Amino acid sequence: MRQFSRIFLMIQLYHITKAFDKDAPALSDITVKIEKGEFVFFTGPSGAGKSTLLKIIFGAESPTSGQLIIDGRNYVRIPPAEIPLLRRRMGFVFQDFKLIPSKTVFENVALSLRVMGMSHPDIRKRVLRMLAYLKIQHRASFFPLQLSGGEQQRVAIARALVKEPAIVLADEPTGNLDPELSTEIMELFKDASSRGTTVVIATHDRAIIERMGKRTVALDAGRVAG
Repeated sequence: MRQFSRIFLMIQLYHITKAFDKDAPALSDITVKIEKGEFVFFTGPSGAGKSTLLKIIFGAESPTSGQLIIDGRNYVRIPPAEIPLLRRRMGFVFQDFKLIPSKTVFENVALSLRVMGMSHPDIRKRVLRMLAYLKIQHRASFFPLQLSGGEQQRVAIARALVKEPAIVLADEPTGNLDPELSTEIMELFKDASSRGTTVVIATHDRAIIERMGKRTVALDAGRVAG
């Protein structure tokens, strides 16, 4: 199996269209380039196509037409067996969290590190450090359904960032957080970007976008606005 280089890591979307049925497509002719280490916001109203675009980059959805190039490879043509390898290099914060209810907070965050084959002492050290950073270390032995919505969101963010991925994709990552913690989370994403991680965040929170001062791609009815 071909290994992925880290030399040119960037995301290139060329004329991406996604149609789920005979209605208007969710995405229409999207062309965007995101450089290695860049921090980019996708913004727009509900239904603009932000979540769908993130899922295409992650490999959870396939475009109806167009090309997706990551690190110089066309992922529209990638063999299905290589999709899991792509995802190992990405962290995704889903809007609905997608935590495993039968696993504790610690186990949810540690799962990707176990898949990567990291040793137990290293996993424990890294997971506890990330939980402490997000102020949920006291919930390590709790199960997701025992947590508040905001706590579940922080666990989802910890799971995405703990493996120090090359690309972080986040769908409304501060939707259930108070303004102070929202700012802290954005600074964490900013710090990851400064270390070379490519960060793409979908949000409709204009206050956060203005506060961060990062590049913004506005979507409207499935198209790049402007």
